[in-house]
Amino acid sequence: MTKEKVPLSERMKLTWKETPIAGVIFEPGSSVEYRTGDWRVAKKPVIDQKKCIKCFMCWIFCPDGAIIRTDKGVSEDYDHCKGCAICAEECPVDAITMESE
Repeated sequence: MTKEKVPLSERMKLTWKETPIAGVIFEPGSSVEYRTGDWRVAKKPVIDQKKCIKCFMCWIFCPDGAIIRTDKGVSEDYDHCKGCAICAEECPVDAITMESE
């Protein structure tokens, strides 16, 4: 009988408000399981794929790993984006705008 692995987030049942001081990591690689996008300010980044030149500066500078590099360019991961707008500031062709939720 094989035991199915239950995600850490399901086992802990912690919201971001309940996370221990210093954000104790219980298992390596578990940060992906914490959906921190609910911390986001009132705006989120939206990428205009027609303007995007695929320089990946947004991907390089995103502190939350919320920009995903794909074969076709980049896309947003709103589960982890906090709305800091660094991606929009670093985009050399203004392909990223911050829009209201």
